[in-house]
Amino acid sequence: MSSARRFDVWAPRPHRVRLHVDGELHEMVRGPGDRWHATVPAEPGGRYGFVLDEDPTVLPDPRSPRQPDGVHAPSMLHSVDPARWTDTGWTGRQLAGSVVYELHIGTFTPEGTFDSATEHLDHLVRLGVGFVELMPVNAFNGTHNWGYDGVLWYAVHEQYGGPDGLQRFVDACHRHGLGVLLDVVHNHLGPSGNHLDRFGPYLTAGDTAWGAAVNLDGPDSGPVRRFVIDNALRWMRDFHIDGLRLDAVHALVDRTATHLLEQLAVETESLSTHLGRPLTLIAESDRNDPTLITPRAAGGHGLHAHWNDDVHHAIHAAVSGERQGYYGDFGSLQCLATTLRQGYFHAGTYSTFRGRTHGRPLDIRRTPASALLAYTCTHDQVGNRATGDRPGAYLTFGQLAIKAALVLCSPFTPMLFMGEEWGASTPFRYFTSHPEPGLAAATAAGRVAEFAAHGWPATDIPDPQDPRTFDRSKLDWTEPDAAPHDRLLRSYRDLLALRADRSDLTDPWLDRVAVDYDEDAQWIALHRNTIHLACNLGSEPVTVPVGGTPVLWWDPPTQDPTGAATVLPGHSFAVLDTAN
Repeated sequence: MSSARRFDVWAPRPHRVRLHVDGELHEMVRGPGDRWHATVPAEPGGRYGFVLDEDPTVLPDPRSPRQPDGVHAPSMLHSVDPARWTDTGWTGRQLAGSVVYELHIGTFTPEGTFDSATEHLDHLVRLGVGFVELMPVNAFNGTHNWGYDGVLWYAVHEQYGGPDGLQRFVDACHRHGLGVLLDVVHNHLGPSGNHLDRFGPYLTAGDTAWGAAVNLDGPDSGPVRRFVIDNALRWMRDFHIDGLRLDAVHALVDRTATHLLEQLAVETESLSTHLGRPLTLIAESDRNDPTLITPRAAGGHGLHAHWNDDVHHAIHAAVSGERQGYYGDFGSLQCLATTLRQGYFHAGTYSTFRGRTHGRPLDIRRTPASALLAYTCTHDQVGNRATGDRPGAYLTFGQLAIKAALVLCSPFTPMLFMGEEWGASTPFRYFTSHPEPGLAAATAAGRVAEFAAHGWPATDIPDPQDPRTFDRSKLDWTEPDAAPHDRLLRSYRDLLALRADRSDLTDPWLDRVAVDYDEDAQWIALHRNTIHLACNLGSEPVTVPVGGTPVLWWDPPTQDPTGAATVLPGHSFAVLDTAN
């Protein structure tokens, strides 16, 4: 006999709401705050949904915990089983001093599931990272995409393994000593399968680059804000996630006195206290605005960190020589040195790409550099290139090693993108699987038009809807053991081990960082107390006026007879120690 269960849903727009449970309809009662409720017999695993007014369509629950039959189908009753956890001894991990590893479940392995990803956790432990950051796993329409087209934020994509698969993955990560961060998207909803606006004003008239904006400050925005906050807390509470990467927070339009991000920070801190383990909030933002990571007591939002594209741009442009688009202001060693010393390059300075002043200075004596994430590449910096080509497609392995050394020896929190540690040859392309022919065609045409403006022929742009675009983006796990990939992998492991061993490299204060460079000779030296990183960005040998005992290198350096200088081969780096 089924047990009684209470169902409720916020739905201010319809005049009538009926509950559909396993084929039967039940009238719901409208309560305070436009919350409809009904208590009816139901069992775990049962299918349910809501029928609004006289339209017979059964819509999924806006807070659906599981969608085994797709985002247009009824929801499934499901809860995370506490008895399945084995991580009771997990006390969490601080972001400061750690290294983050970003991955996409669908392309991390050939199978593209949580369980298959678990098989490679030993690789991540040997590599030396502390956190795994998952690209979005919420439910979206279709079988595969990047995850930023989610429409049911509380459900886990079924093709990855659903909520049970995510629970097993997080549990396994914790057994391996790895924290888990989850990328969440609260600034827009995907173009297919979004039924939320039929229930209430979840969206507002404003637009983001990806669709209608979420209603965070308009009429009836209170329940929408609660919907967002509850979703964020659920991942950390029910799924034991250790923190969130908050997608494109600049697209969260909120003109209230207490910004949504500040509210989330307050409630996350409260949850952290209750759980007895650290919980981390990391924003994605390109505004170079320290407000995000400024403590609430000082007038900021109180987040723990944010992605810092300026470090990526400064390193990539200097090493690769690329200057198109937003790389236009970057590329010089002076720019790279400035960014390594002050955190932002654009800090109230003119951005030619934007055509205006951009950013504001970071208080380097009050804000630790560990609050800024630095990287040689991300899913965006690879996947949003026309062909999804990784840096290894156009740089030497020595240049890849230089980029890695600059990030891993910097005072920032390093983040790696899956496969970069061995210079993966597989691309990471923009891929979708929209079932609707019209949307599929529009997506492919939009991709072609976007890059045609930059001179790319249409025939060179991979079709996002072609299954081969997705399949070719999957990592090749035979590469890490094959030359020359294995050599780069060893270099990453050595750099990460040195970072873990030497406190000079995890010192987060930018006012203790020194940088020297020679623009003409194309060398740069980063000084971290007694640890010195010397890099030769040119193709010919160069003498760098830095001495010390070489402890790591790409190609063997030679010492100047005086001991005060080091000769580096082309496209190479050396880490020197002056402690002894």
